Amino acid sequence: MTPPRSKAAEAKAEREPPDYLPIAEHGIIGDLHSIALVGSDGTIDWYCPGRFDAPSVFASILDRHKGGYFRISPSCAEWSTKQLYIPDTNVLVTRFFTPGGVTEIRDFMPIEGKRLGMHRHRLVRRVVQVRGAARFSIEIEPRFDYGRAGHETRIDARGVHFRSGDLSLLLQGSPRFKRTKLGAYAEVELTAGQSETFVLEQARHDEAPRQYSEEETQKSFEDTIEYWRRWLSHSRYEGRWREVVHRSALALKLLTYEPTGAIVAAPTTSIPEHIGGPRNWDYRYTWIRDAAFSLYALLRLGFSEEAGAFMGWLVDRFSKEDGKSSGPLQTMYTIDGRCDLPEQTLDHLEGYMGSSPVRIGNAAFNQHQLDIYGELVDSVYLYNKHATPISNEAWSDLQRIVDWVCENWNQVDEGIWETRGGAKDFTYSRLMSWVAIERAMRMSTQRGLPSNFEAWRSERDRIYRQILERGWNGERRAFVQHYDCDVLDASLLMMPLVKFMSPTDPRWLSTLDAISETLVSDSLVYRYDPAVSPDGLAGSEGTFSICSFWYVECLARAGRLSEAQLAFEKMLTYANHLALFSEQIGPRGELLGNFPQALTHLGLISAAVNLDRQLEHPPASARGAW
Repeated sequence: MTPPRSKAAEAKAEREPPDYLPIAEHGIIGDLHSIALVGSDGTIDWYCPGRFDAPSVFASILDRHKGGYFRISPSCAEWSTKQLYIPDTNVLVTRFFTPGGVTEIRDFMPIEGKRLGMHRHRLVRRVVQVRGAARFSIEIEPRFDYGRAGHETRIDARGVHFRSGDLSLLLQGSPRFKRTKLGAYAEVELTAGQSETFVLEQARHDEAPRQYSEEETQKSFEDTIEYWRRWLSHSRYEGRWREVVHRSALALKLLTYEPTGAIVAAPTTSIPEHIGGPRNWDYRYTWIRDAAFSLYALLRLGFSEEAGAFMGWLVDRFSKEDGKSSGPLQTMYTIDGRCDLPEQTLDHLEGYMGSSPVRIGNAAFNQHQLDIYGELVDSVYLYNKHATPISNEAWSDLQRIVDWVCENWNQVDEGIWETRGGAKDFTYSRLMSWVAIERAMRMSTQRGLPSNFEAWRSERDRIYRQILERGWNGERRAFVQHYDCDVLDASLLMMPLVKFMSPTDPRWLSTLDAISETLVSDSLVYRYDPAVSPDGLAGSEGTFSICSFWYVECLARAGRLSEAQLAFEKMLTYANHLALFSEQIGPRGELLGNFPQALTHLGLISAAVNLDRQLEHPPASARGAW
């Protein structure tokens, strides 16, 4: 039922937007095309309709005044809230506890593209009164094109129609909406057992809002739950950390763009690595670097269909229709494989908690980063070994990539962390160039594939010797970030993980101890120290969560299992209430950076799988696997 509008409610419709929620106070929902961030206060403060990298319509996480939002919250002044996912699904429940009772908002986006051959991109919000009675306000204020475009608003008895340029959104619900300055507002009062559903969807300009029946939306709710549970049932993981591993898997599936199989690094842009600083980047793209980690995690958990789709996307990146694969590759591409990602700043948005600039696009796409070839070839190697052998055409193109690496590995580059402080001889870049050639040699040997084997072996061995000679700092007793320096870098935790060195080699153990003493804080690992290794950017940053999971693996493979398990368990305490991680963790344990980050969850899965294996078997017997 729709109560009469009070004067207090009229004033509330025009009230000052709330302050920024902590990054950790969010869950995500999605439809394998895009996602929405849902705050614990019932606010959707980030949503790009249709695809991950589309212009936003809700972006109040980047500017509470100008970004736009969709909020459902109690009308009373006093309430508390908790969030959870319906088990084994990506259906998010936000529970409000008010003086009058308990209310749930059940947020989800239906997965319907494969069944219908189309996708309406619906965002469904069901408000269910569980106990007692409560009055709720519904506020929506879209800001099209990152808040740069105006829009028209039309309201009728069936809902609200927002139109801007070639994009229209329909909000459907039975309460009568009233216009506000840039949006619409309604109130609803519910008693135990009652519910109201609001559906926001893309539409044609000539479409009018329609009423979805409670039976329709309840069926959509049940179908969405069934989809996610059916999908997760394919997981083979039965280890100690089943709940968090499966939540990471569900998050990774949400970050997958179904039409191409690409996985975005994160679904957001410009959530800062340092509050108030300029380290704000657009992560709504697919990095070649993430490929090996993605393929490893998907294959280990048993999600072969997703691994195959992502593999197809990767093959398209290094294959050319004319049979000529030309290097170098880019570090990242759009989710549909386009190459151009020009970076620009949105100066009209203040940024999360004043952290400017807000960026869209990513200028690092044209950086020279040699490590990506190692990650690329390693991913092909893993898929070829544990899933489906690659085709002759793909092998032919991959040979040309490896030949290019053999000719170009001894160059300076910008490195794995995409620093903007100038190119250097990064040790990690040399390491992954070694991986590119070594994995190609393995494939050639295992399958008897034609190759320039002797030339490859010669370059592989040259890289190996150079790393041992120039990447090692005798005074520091450690491998270092780049040649001719004494700076430590957590990327070198990958040395034993890619089998460049034994996990118990004296040089490696000395490096591990040096990293532990210099870059590790309570199990959390910094990438490097910007104070001693300037990266061309102002400000500091938090610890880097993927590095923390690499650290766990290194401890486990070195036989330090009690340390590894404690470090892993501590890391899990830094996740948010929904077991989601962003890119970094700040000095007070707060989440920083784009949220959630695929690479962090990939690292969690890998660390859990390998730590399980090490705990089940003596370390010496497990080191040869994978």
